[in-house]
Amino acid sequence: MKPKTAAVAFETLNDLELIERIKAGDGRAMEALMRRHNRMLYRTARAILRNDTDAEDAVQDAYIKAYNAFDKFRGESKLSTWLVRIAANEALMRRRRNARLAEVVPIDGTVEEPEPDMDKQEGPERETLRGQMRKLLEARIDELPDGYRAVFMLRGVEELSVEETAAALDMPEATVRTRYFRARGLLREALARDLDLTMEDAFGFDGARCDRIVDSVLKQLGLSAT
Repeated sequence: MKPKTAAVAFETLNDLELIERIKAGDGRAMEALMRRHNRMLYRTARAILRNDTDAEDAVQDAYIKAYNAFDKFRGESKLSTWLVRIAANEALMRRRRNARLAEVVPIDGTVEEPEPDMDKQEGPERETLRGQMRKLLEARIDELPDGYRAVFMLRGVEELSVEETAAALDMPEATVRTRYFRARGLLREALARDLDLTMEDAFGFDGARCDRIVDSVLKQLGLSAT
């Protein structure tokens, strides 16, 4: 029971308290800090790199750099902002070193949120639909221009403020506003095209369903199609 109590205690510490324990060599504090910020850092790196494995590597490198620089962190900005900037810089350097990162690679579950109980009760069809919609959205985010993906990820998905996003990505607030507005417009256009194509196939009535209804009606009427 003691390890469980200790873990809960670490979760209640704020970032500065965790850093003090980390600097004292407490690995449990480092684990708690990483679990607290992993998703935001990964989404930021993934938005820049469009590659799951390289994003994970960039986040790991970012944490190592942060660990070696905790003595320089004075708490003048939020720790999450400081960490995101390090992760973004790592991802940008990695992208410059590898031309392959121009390829669109599907995200596997990086934008997935816990599903409400209601959705789970609605059966596998609902779960499948949510998965398809999520993958479609992730693919369209991947297709945003390089300068827009990270802005959209932090503002639209992580819900950071304009000021926090600007500080994390080291860009003017006006640029954040412009790129976020444009990214949303591009996503709406892409998703609208996808929806138009999907509508053509919605509630399809050919194949087995059509045959089944025709056969049933003919049987009830005592008719034969031959």
